[in-house]
Parts: sequence; C-alpha cells; structure tokens
Amino acid sequence: MTTTRHLGRSLLLALLLASGGALADLDSDIRQLQTRWAEVNYELNGKTRLTAFEQLTSAADGVIARHPDSAEGWIWRGIIHSTHAGAKGGLGALALAKAARADLEKALALDDLALDGSAYTSLGTLYFNVPGWPVGFGDDDKAEELLTKALAIDPDGIDANYFYGDFLLREKRYGEAEQYLRKAQQAKPRPGRALADGGRHREIATALAKVREMSAK
Repeated sequence: MTTTRHLGRSLLLALLLASGGALADLDSDIRQLQTRWAEVNYELNGKTRLTAFEQLTSAADGVIARHPDSAEGWIWRGIIHSTHAGAKGGLGALALAKAARADLEKALALDDLALDGSAYTSLGTLYFNVPGWPVGFGDDDKAEELLTKALAIDPDGIDANYFYGDFLLREKRYGEAEQYLRKAQQAKPRPGRALADGGRHREIATALAKVREMSAK
C-alpha cells in the first residue's frame, strides 16, 4: 500500500514538473516571437522585411508544432501573417490575410482570453483592413463587434484601445477615436516589450494628429 501510494505521488510530481516545463517553454517561445516581430515590424523595410516575415512565420510554425493546443502560438502566427499581409499589400496579400483569419479563429476556439483577448483585437483589425466582398472578407460591423469584445477583456490595454481608436478614425467618428487613442497613450508599459510599445506609441501619435486634422475641417 505504502509503495503504491509513493509511486502515485511520484507520478503526480513528475506530471506537474513536466507541465511546468512545457509552460516555461511556451512562454519562452512566445517571448522570442514577440521580440523578433517587433524588430521586423518596426525596424526593417522593403524586401528585407518581407523575407524576415517569412522566416518569422516558419518560427511560428515550430511553436505551433510544439504547442498545438495553446492559443498563444496560433495568435502570434495570425499576427505575423496579418502584418506580413500589410507589408506586402495588394491582392497578393489576401492569401496571407485569409491565413491570419484561420489562425486567429483557431486561437479563439482554444482560448478566447489568451494574451488578454489579442485574437479578438487582431481579427477585428483584419476585418476592417481587408477589402469587402467580392474581393475579400472585410466587414466593418464584424470588425467593431470583435474590437469591442477585445476591449471588454482588456479595457486599459494599449493594443485594444489603439486598434479600436484607429477603426473609429477610419469610420470618421473623430470624437470617439480621440477618446480611445488617448487611453491607449496612457496604457502601462508592457514588461519586455519596449520596442513594440515604442512603435505603437508612434502609431498612436500619427492617428491623433490625423484626428486633429480631420476634426479641424
């Protein structure tokens, strides 16, 4: 009886240690994707940037292969596909946008709260940047639905507020846009993400300047 109980406890401890190791590995993988994405998105240009996005997609493929049931990897591959599409532009970017949508929908099915609801933010951004039917799947109503869900999960987050503010700016709802953009500007810094935060703050400043310009007309 004692031996059986001891073996049971040993097995439980082994499982807990393995689970903790897997979580640590996932966190490390996600940090690497986050860091490299910020470098590619904010520091590179032209063909170098496009090539780097392709390499980053391969890295995200590896993260998903190692952690197929974790929403975080699917979210980051969706973000990478989405920003790659924006960098590439034109109709050739539509396949990347569709791949991003599939990744983000998979993430939502696994855990819609992962990374503070980032899948909702990124998917909503896709819906208001992609052309509508018959060219693409863009849908402003769907975009706003998703972006407001992201805000409900992360009401003070820099990304949730920036992307909703940017959506409102494009919808010519300037007063509302300024409200959310200023809230994004006041968001707390994210640990280990200084480069991404710096790039996002430049985008916020550009959007606020556009709000002032359009409001003055």
